[in-house]
Amino acid sequence: MSLTFNIRHLEQHELSLKGELPVSELELDQLDELVHADHPLRYDLEVQKLDNGLLVHGTLALALKCECARCLKPFPHDILLENWACHLPLEGEEKVQIVNDLVDLTPYVREDIVLAFPQHPLCEPEREGLQSPQKDLASGKLEKKELPSSAWAELNKLKL
Repeated sequence: MSLTFNIRHLEQHELSLKGELPVSELELDQLDELVHADHPLRYDLEVQKLDNGLLVHGTLALALKCECARCLKPFPHDILLENWACHLPLEGEEKVQIVNDLVDLTPYVREDIVLAFPQHPLCEPEREGLQSPQKDLASGKLEKKELPSSAWAELNKLKL
């Protein structure tokens, strides 16, 4: 069940679309390992017919379950697009596809929802990640006990 409407209904008046779209219709499950959508997308939209296109505007809301990119703790994140708008041309190369008088808004909604995903989800804005080695403030050098052990550390001992 996708987010569709009959274009013939726009001939007399505007359309109001309100409801929920199952998250499976948006195909969001494999986009990000740290962001998961389990709840349906809620929408409240108005559709108007213009001279050479359609104007869709309204509100989109989706609740996400995220994992912090630094500590991996789960936390909720809500996407709320209050003033979402989309212009769909009826003519030209990029005209909207109409099948049996139905226009599918799902690809347009999906695109803007994906763009609103958190790129680097953090449970707290100042969440610190792994602890870095401590510096001695007086000398500006790393303390010996905090140096990471690696092959590169041996190269640092060379006097060239």
